Amino acid sequence: MSKVLVVEDDPNIVSLLTIHLKDLELDVDSTMNGREGLELAMKNDYDLIVLDLMLPEMDGLQICQKLRALEFNTPILMLTAKSEEFDKVMGLESGADDYLTKPFGVREFTARVKAILRRSSLNAADQSKDQKDIFTFGQLTIIKSKFKVLIGDEKISLTPKEFELLKLLAEHPGVTFSREQLLESVWGYEFNGYEHTVNSHVNRLRAKIEPDINNPIYVITTWGTGYRFTDEIPLT
Repeated sequence: MSKVLVVEDDPNIVSLLTIHLKDLELDVDSTMNGREGLELAMKNDYDLIVLDLMLPEMDGLQICQKLRALEFNTPILMLTAKSEEFDKVMGLESGADDYLTKPFGVREFTARVKAILRRSSLNAADQSKDQKDIFTFGQLTIIKSKFKVLIGDEKISLTPKEFELLKLLAEHPGVTFSREQLLESVWGYEFNGYEHTVNSHVNRLRAKIEPDINNPIYVITTWGTGYRFTDEIPLT
């Protein structure tokens, strides 16, 4: 049974979300305290964290940033009563996988939860191990079915969005994707103002996989347009 952590300081919302998550046959832990939420997330193996932005002791952005910095890659669905675009961008750039603004409908919430868990399940599934499942470029190896990235023999820990971004680019070497195309394909957001989210994720991805972040050899910038994956075998 998949396990979900709900970190939310409104007891009525906690109760409502818990009921509907259990209806999806999910095991649910919850807390109304940010610092306790971080401790639970670090101590237990969750398949999803539902994380409110405004929390006592430690807010959702801090929790998300801390987990990603410590390479906890559990998918995170951010909740907030704020609707300003700046707050949404901050949530996504902190490493959240999806974002819901209060008030939201139960159907929308459960649809987002199922979509996140479905993507995670597909990424983790041990599918057929044919050559198409494994991409190798120089020292970089991507094993799609195992949600696994290696530099040489070293396993690189990526968040779900970082992995999806890398996988999409690597599947189309040499093809430039605009920031808008990447937003639509990886995040599902089709509106303006979120391009910097892509830049932030690319920067974090490069910091993990590139030998020299200032001179990337895998994820290349197409100036004025977007990003592409190398179509040459890097010499490393």
